[in-house]
Amino acid sequence: MCGIVGLYLKNPALESQLGRLFEPMLLAMTDRGPDSAGFAIYGDEVKDGWVKLTLQSGAVDYDWKALMGELEGCLGCSLDWFRNASAAVLKIDADEATVRAALKTLAPEVRVMSAGRSIEILKGMGLPAEIAERFSLAGMQGSHIIGHTRMATESAVTMEGSHPFSTGDDLCLVHNGSLSNHFRLRQELERHGIGFETENDTEVAAGYLTWRLQQGDSLQQALDHALEDLDGFFTFAIGTRDGFAVIRDPIACKPAILAETDDYVAMASEYQALASLPGIDKAKVWEPEPATLYVWEKKAH
Repeated sequence: MCGIVGLYLKNPALESQLGRLFEPMLLAMTDRGPDSAGFAIYGDEVKDGWVKLTLQSGAVDYDWKALMGELEGCLGCSLDWFRNASAAVLKIDADEATVRAALKTLAPEVRVMSAGRSIEILKGMGLPAEIAERFSLAGMQGSHIIGHTRMATESAVTMEGSHPFSTGDDLCLVHNGSLSNHFRLRQELERHGIGFETENDTEVAAGYLTWRLQQGDSLQQALDHALEDLDGFFTFAIGTRDGFAVIRDPIACKPAILAETDDYVAMASEYQALASLPGIDKAKVWEPEPATLYVWEKKAH
C-alpha cells in the first residue's frame, strides 16, 4: 500500500522548522507503511567543487571515523563529515566518481544512499516513529523534504527495499504503486550505463528519470516520457536540488492530495498527514489530476 509525504517551504523563515513540521506527516502514514520508512531532505549545501554523499551501514556501531581517515589519506583532499545513527554524511572536495571508486575499495559493505550538492537520504526498517527518532528528524533543517512509508507486499522487508531511491545528482523518487515493465526497462537502462543496487521497481523509475535527464530532457520532458514508457499505476513524488514534483499515472488509482499556502506546498497520500500543518484550514487543497505534472522550484542556481 505505502504512503508518500512531501513538504516544500516557500517561506525561508520556516527552514529551521522543516523537520518538526514534517515528522507528524510521516508518522500519519504509519498504517499505510509500517515495515520501513525513509526521507530525503534538502539543505546544508556544499560549496562549488565539493560533493555530499549519504553513506549507510547495516552495522549500528560501524567505525565511520576510521573510514573517513582512510578516505582522506587515500584521496588527499579536504573533507568534513558527521554521523547520524547508522549513517554518515560526507562532504568532500572531490568529484563523485572518484569518491565512489575509493569507497568501493575501502568499504564495499557501505551503501551510497545519495550524492549531490544538497540531498541527504536516511532510511531503514521499522515503524516510521522509530526511523524518525533514529535519525533525529524533528531537529532537521532545510528547504524541502519527501518521505515514504512502506508496506512490503511483493518482496522482503529490507533496508534496500526502503524508499527514497536516488540515481542521480540531488535526484530522488518515492513511489506508491507498481510497475509491470520494470525488469525489461532495467535491462535497457543498464545498457545505457545506469546502475542499480536493488531489485525494487522504484529504483528503476528513478534510474529512468536520471537517464532522460542525461539525454538533455528537462524534468517536465523526462516525466512526459515516463508516462509513455512506464507501464503500471503510480503516484510519484520527485525531489531535486531546487524543489519537488508530483505526478500520477493516466488512470490515477493511487491516492494523492496537495495543499498550498503562502508558506508551503505539501502533499500526501491521505489528508490526515496534512492536518498538523499550520494554516492548513486556509490552504488551497486539491487532488492532483491524472497524468499532470505539478512542480515547485526555487530559482535556478
